[in-house]
Amino acid sequence: MATLCRPAVSVPEHVITMEETLSLARRHHADHPQLPLALRLIGNTGVLTRHIVQPIEETLKHPGFEERNKLYEAEAKARVPEAVRRALDDAELRPADIDVIIYVSCTGFMMPSLTAWLINTMGFASDTRQIPIAQLGCAAGGAAVNRAHDFCTAYPEANALIVACEFCSLCYQPTDLGIGSLLSNGLFGDGVAAAVVRGSGGTGIELERNGSYLIPRTEDWIAYDVRATGFHFLLDKRVPGTMEPLAPALMALAGLHGWDASELDFYIIHAGGPRILDDLSKFLRVPPEAFRFSRATLTEYGNIASAVVLDALRRLFDEGGAGAGARGMLAGFGPGITAEMTLGRWTADDRSRALGARA
Repeated sequence: MATLCRPAVSVPEHVITMEETLSLARRHHADHPQLPLALRLIGNTGVLTRHIVQPIEETLKHPGFEERNKLYEAEAKARVPEAVRRALDDAELRPADIDVIIYVSCTGFMMPSLTAWLINTMGFASDTRQIPIAQLGCAAGGAAVNRAHDFCTAYPEANALIVACEFCSLCYQPTDLGIGSLLSNGLFGDGVAAAVVRGSGGTGIELERNGSYLIPRTEDWIAYDVRATGFHFLLDKRVPGTMEPLAPALMALAGLHGWDASELDFYIIHAGGPRILDDLSKFLRVPPEAFRFSRATLTEYGNIASAVVLDALRRLFDEGGAGAGARGMLAGFGPGITAEMTLGRWTADDRSRALGARA
């Protein structure tokens, strides 16, 4: 079966703390009638630090969508290759071993996709398939894992490369003063992640089943309003409550596989915010500690959109992984409202066991 290997994750060098975020909100929106509510909501996110591609002084400016998108492309080309190289090294593969590149991002736009640039500059074969996914938002990390699983199921000897590139700070809109926008300004961060799904061999999550679920008639709960100034993020106040209808979908997928979603060994969950994790803990009947990797990502990096699930998985690897055969779930949530869900078991190939024993 296909195995999702160790992700490589990087975040930009510019850091903004919770205290700085709150101070900026007070200074820039002193006369906002709902400022106390916005400050309370931002404070409740638990996001202590975020990383952004520009100093905060530059981030707060708006030079226009054209300039921002140029910066998105330049930063992607500067930062993605190193994450790709590390992911390939961790999977013990070369660029020539990759059969498909799945690129996910919702914070900038390129055509051709960055996949074409990667193929031309990093030694991937010219017949490498390209699957860019641009409109699934935060759910795209889970969708990328699922599409890689599907591809490797169809082509059992194939290997897939997943790349998630999110520069949420480039979507900051100084004129958007709704509570959802102000909350987003204190929640989202920037990050790049890459991971390999090997068709055979490898250490990580051996993928067994995947599924999707969309909550009916919620298309406008998380959305972009695309204007001349770029992407304006819309966040409905009902979004934090979406785990109540989504938890049954997670439980149903596990049930189809003969598993109980409340009794798995590890959980890699998109950290959209603390309420998402708190509610999912309640509705899945699992202890809050089960989501410690997702909470750590949220605390240290903020919501880095499609890259969250890969960073949370990276933290599981950093903890030493799970025991052989341990059962787990990976899930990303995003616009739609959409859930992309994966079930799998922890596996380590013989080479990895031998290296671990020698260490």
